[in-house]
Amino acid sequence: MEFDMSLSPRVMCVAPSKTGAIAEQATALAQAGVPVISLSTGEPDFNTPSIYTSSITYQSYIVQAGIRAIEENYTRYTPIAGKVELRTAICHKLKEENGISYNLDEILVSNGAKQSIFQAVFAVCSPGDEVIIPAPYWVSYPEIAKLAGATPLILQTNMALNFLLDPKQLEAMLSEKSRLLILCSPSNPTGSVYPRELLLEIAEIVARHPRLLVISDEIYEHIIYAPAKHTSFAALPDMKNRTLTVNGFSKAFAMTGWRLGYLAGPKHFIASCGKIQSQSTSSASSISQAAGVAALGMGKAGGKEVANMVSAFKDRRDFLVNRLKDLQGVKTSDPQGAFYLFIDFSSYYGSEAEGFGTIDSSESLCCYLLKKAQVALVPGDAFGDDRCIRISYAASLSTLQEVMQRIEKELAQLKPPV
Repeated sequence: MEFDMSLSPRVMCVAPSKTGAIAEQATALAQAGVPVISLSTGEPDFNTPSIYTSSITYQSYIVQAGIRAIEENYTRYTPIAGKVELRTAICHKLKEENGISYNLDEILVSNGAKQSIFQAVFAVCSPGDEVIIPAPYWVSYPEIAKLAGATPLILQTNMALNFLLDPKQLEAMLSEKSRLLILCSPSNPTGSVYPRELLLEIAEIVARHPRLLVISDEIYEHIIYAPAKHTSFAALPDMKNRTLTVNGFSKAFAMTGWRLGYLAGPKHFIASCGKIQSQSTSSASSISQAAGVAALGMGKAGGKEVANMVSAFKDRRDFLVNRLKDLQGVKTSDPQGAFYLFIDFSSYYGSEAEGFGTIDSSESLCCYLLKKAQVALVPGDAFGDDRCIRISYAASLSTLQEVMQRIEKELAQLKPPV
């Protein structure tokens, strides 16, 4: 008898993460000796924030908390929802920085913000439900919705409005099947920040649809550039009970490898997410949780260390935006947060590249730049907009200068479309 190797239909309908695939490809090329520069991953290039302990040496405050947890044998399971000390610190943070009051049983600590989103979608969606996702979107949103048996509905935005959704279009998409609206501000991949006035318009629409909940992904909250200001959706009038707020430590505190995130929301939904977590990963790492407490103890918005990192990101953003504006046919938006640019390179589609062929999409342009310029970028079709390419500027200014020289050189080699 032939062995049955079939897979679940839910798995078969899900696409692998293109950002992860490109990062792995760039790593493999680098290990083979190819001088590839990768601007494909959403990972700060800074070390976990540190504080000086003397004029000569320094220790990482967060890292030291993790080391101390190991040395003191804090290596056991914690409560599934997270240690009380960390959840208390998260409640304090949300009250002080976001103006939202939560109890401990309204907080769930997980192994990263992605797990928090995954569990939130699974806890509230049933087969046939619809999840509204503004595009460009983070690559995992539609795939998580599919895994939950829900249908992702893509709400297209455009660069002219800085990739912010149009409330009228949102209203037109909603029906009795609408269960979730996913908002990400500051945005991955566009860097756009939703102003409070627009969020209030969206909140009025949400209030008119009793089944509609909002996942507010605020993982880039502290990486924001003045005059833009962050507004938590749950802090808007009557929206706390309709909102599941996702946040974590990976971006602002450069703690991607620590795998620590959290979900805040109404007790009923948080308990359901905790039930899922109890049957999957159980608690987050005890050592990472100890480091998370230290991170939240660094001061409002991460204090001086995070502010210095954000200042460096802003300088890099300004350099790239100014340099890209000089490229003929390239269109840029006005990123106000995160560390990405989402650039429209579609004017180059139809061009011929010697030894490569026709460039007809964001993916083929990225393949061309990887092969010729040895620069790894992410095609916009992974984020729902094939006109654009995502550039992560989580790299030093000197590296970005080298990247632009390579890109400019190879784009100049393209023969314009007929």
